[in-house]
Amino acid sequence: MTIDSDPTEKSAMHKLVETLDLEKLEENLFRGTSPQIGWQRVFGGQVIAQALVAAHRTVDADRFIHSLHAYFMRPGDPSVPIIYQVERIRNGSSFNTRRVVAIQHGEPIFSMSASFQIEEEGYDHQMPAPKVPAPESLLSETQLQEAFLAKAPPMIRKYWQNKRPIEIKPVSLAHYISNEKLAPNQDVWVRAVGEVPDDRCFQAAILAYLSDMTLLDTSLYAHGTTIFDPSIQVASLDHAMWFHRPCKLDDWLLYSQDSPSASGARGLTRGSIMTRDGVLIASVTQEGLIRKRAND
Repeated sequence: MTIDSDPTEKSAMHKLVETLDLEKLEENLFRGTSPQIGWQRVFGGQVIAQALVAAHRTVDADRFIHSLHAYFMRPGDPSVPIIYQVERIRNGSSFNTRRVVAIQHGEPIFSMSASFQIEEEGYDHQMPAPKVPAPESLLSETQLQEAFLAKAPPMIRKYWQNKRPIEIKPVSLAHYISNEKLAPNQDVWVRAVGEVPDDRCFQAAILAYLSDMTLLDTSLYAHGTTIFDPSIQVASLDHAMWFHRPCKLDDWLLYSQDSPSASGARGLTRGSIMTRDGVLIASVTQEGLIRKRAND
């Protein structure tokens, strides 16, 4: 595995792993915390990932996540812990089903159903991967910051300047430099910055964490705007994910996304996460709030 030489960036992945390593309070009850990075609410991918770890710790070691379906009900408060309560819905001979509720201030902020399965042989096929430029041919995050951040609004600068455990390389930069109405699709290379534990629970959780990154943006491209537009209220409403094949997250992954519809102040986005070699490892669907704020 290639490990980044920057100790600051390595510590970002280390901090993420620590964030996902929940404290067990009692059977089926876990506590997680959030990194203090100046955000007013908890990143949705963190809550999905922590809930997945909580659920995974209530199933046998030979069962692995194959799907999850989640709803965001209230914004998470990063200043206080999140309590994850797991309900053991079913233990079958091949599948286990779990329900997780995340609680803060005495109220649920998030719920998730997850299904785990023993490994089995069976039919195997997938759609071909799109042909896109290799990640090495694209600008790095550092180069993107140097090229675009100086003139970017404060909110965008803050987002990109935070040291993060996931590096992002968009194949196209058109939506960053133009308010033109573009086709509602994008391809983004992503990778873990630093070493991911050799543990399929953490690998799946980190994959779930990054699956919430950049996804909602795609639903706004057709309207010539982005999630950083202060005239728009954006938030994830629900998130579904299917885990097709295991992946150690030791190389770049292609996150190919499209938005088939936006209506009713909501945008629907789909994503496929593939290895550099085009192997499909996960599929994602999310609907998010994309509401125009009332004029003052």
